[in-house]
Amino acid sequence: MTVAMLISALLLGLASSLHCIGMCGPLVMSVPVQHLPAHKKLWGVFLYQTGRIGTYVILGMVAGFIGWRVGVAGWQQVFSICMGFLIIFFLLSRVFLQKTEGWGWLNQKITNLISWSLHRHSFSGMYLMGAANGLLPCGMVYIAITGAMATGTIMSASFFMFVFGLGTLPALFSLAFWGTRLSWQSRQSMRKLVPYVIGLTAILLIIRGLNLNIPYLSPFISERSADTVSCH
Repeated sequence: MTVAMLISALLLGLASSLHCIGMCGPLVMSVPVQHLPAHKKLWGVFLYQTGRIGTYVILGMVAGFIGWRVGVAGWQQVFSICMGFLIIFFLLSRVFLQKTEGWGWLNQKITNLISWSLHRHSFSGMYLMGAANGLLPCGMVYIAITGAMATGTIMSASFFMFVFGLGTLPALFSLAFWGTRLSWQSRQSMRKLVPYVIGLTAILLIIRGLNLNIPYLSPFISERSADTVSCH
């Protein structure tokens, strides 16, 4: 995976957190740590965020498997370009700003798990709450998964999602730990950056797929590299 893709994953995570502060703020602030001493509060928030990022990594592994199978078939470059244009479609349709509806029983199951974890008032419950939160339908996470899928390997895709998760940490960690919220004006100003970061991710995927032989941005991928097996 190129350095540009890693930077893209980090920026995408940061943009996602700025977007989700308004969408998921009440859920993040509901993590039951405010009554705890500082060191236990820190541990509880850490477990919550670890569970959430862990779910992203697992989703990245699934996406990476799909991308790897496409790469083995010799379609890695075309696939990367198609994923880039798919993200542009998401951007133009503003899907990432909409609340995802219509998941029915899945949404209900995840909500029930979050509620059950919340009422446990234990560190294990905080971890499970974070893990369940990572499964909630979110347009920004779908865009990240699309980018991870285009990396072409299971390891790269899972690492892409891990870096994406790291990018979400600053805003969401501070929100859960201190229980503070940014003003409406501040949130609106920061959310204006989200479309530009999404567009940058799409452009990087398209450039990567063009096979321009540019180090760290669009390295050359031979037609044989996807299905060549080395015994050394």
